[in-house]
Amino acid sequence: MQKVVGLTGGIGSGKTTIANYLVSLGIPVYIADDAGKKVMQQQEITEAIESKFGKNIFENEQLNRSKLAEIVFNNPDQLKELNAIVHPAVRRDYKRWLSEHTDFPLLVYESAILFESGSYKDFEYIITVTAPLELRISRVLQRDNTQRKQILKRMDAQWTDEQRISKSDFVIENIDIDLAKDEINKILKIL
Repeated sequence: MQKVVGLTGGIGSGKTTIANYLVSLGIPVYIADDAGKKVMQQQEITEAIESKFGKNIFENEQLNRSKLAEIVFNNPDQLKELNAIVHPAVRRDYKRWLSEHTDFPLLVYESAILFESGSYKDFEYIITVTAPLELRISRVLQRDNTQRKQILKRMDAQWTDEQRISKSDFVIENIDIDLAKDEINKILKIL
């Protein structure tokens, strides 16, 4: 019987690194953030975003994700409105992906907002990836062209590690990648 596991963690926790490790083991992983970026290029979605947030978030007919992020991460109501546009399209894409991976005994769905979106209810098990706050901030500063203030705003829009852990079946502290991989391997034996 196929199991689908949710993988989550706050920005900079290293959940994508864990997801990539799972892929290297031959386990298909659906990355919700990547899917969100992809569906945000669909005409019906860009039109809905333009209708809700205005033409000024587009440059040369392309959505400026930085401008949109500045709006939504400064206003929780605006973030909910964006999610109401994007999340249904991601769910449709995920259902298509599931139908293409029926031969695998284990699948993983990775999302930073697994709990906030309510989609955690769709999974048999939840794995939360954590890391100390300053390490998370450092990772995001190295990865993205952003500032500490913006990172903290995004973190404020997400659940805390404590909230995630309280609803998770497994927790991986991702400070050292080799130790984190060992933890994943132990979890996979249980699953």
